[in-house]
Amino acid sequence: MTTKATTRSPAEIALIAFAFLFAAALLLVPLTLIFSFALREGLGVYLANIAEPTTLHSIGLTVLTAVVVVPVNIVIGVCVAWLVSRFNFRGRQLLITIVELPAAVSPIVAGTVYLFLYGGQGLLGPALQGAGIQLMFTVTAIILVSLFVTAPFVARELIPLMQQQGSEDEEAALSLGASGWQMFWFVTLPNIRWAILYGAILTNARVMGEFGAVSVVSGSIRGQTNTLPLQISQLFNDFNVTGAFAASSTLAFMAVLTLVLKSALEAKGGWR
Repeated sequence: MTTKATTRSPAEIALIAFAFLFAAALLLVPLTLIFSFALREGLGVYLANIAEPTTLHSIGLTVLTAVVVVPVNIVIGVCVAWLVSRFNFRGRQLLITIVELPAAVSPIVAGTVYLFLYGGQGLLGPALQGAGIQLMFTVTAIILVSLFVTAPFVARELIPLMQQQGSEDEEAALSLGASGWQMFWFVTLPNIRWAILYGAILTNARVMGEFGAVSVVSGSIRGQTNTLPLQISQLFNDFNVTGAFAASSTLAFMAVLTLVLKSALEAKGGWR
């Protein structure tokens, strides 16, 4: 069967060209500049800056934070979306507001709140210190504040989708004798997998790029509590421009790798 070639109007061609140019200006040009500045002194210097111990530690800490935060937020997001979309209860709208709250709060304010709660002079700080527990200026603090600032992303993707889909398929599965786990695994999950994936990608991007909240609670200790964005900032402050761009290129590579993995899943069709 033959198909007619689509003839586009000049206006459509202009809009498509504008979209590509706009995307290139926002994405490709900055990425090109980052890698060109990172490599301007040669590949050897670039690799030496990446292999610098504090930079390597910041990369590892950033990846560790994402590995912990993303799965936790997926589980919490699915549970909240299930509760909100499948049950009517008093306080339901309040719960939705609470889930959205981190998106409305400045990251620096969020970090400051954690510091006032759990810091040495904070509300709960003396009690924690008396128990021999220190949360602030540790990896734990970075993970906690990252969980807070990324809390809405998965739930935001899932709640409208699950509300639109309704619960008819799940009720049918239960009426046919499926257990709760079977209903979720074989009926609910296939319908929300893409939303979970998109929410995970947004969460991962925010975790790896978070600066404000983490800078407050981490103490920015080199080789201990510096995530990659904090390391980049400190390298710039040290006038190590090449090292800063080398670290920035690593962060950019992580973001691109995330998008490549997403595209690979889409092409494979395993999430359809």
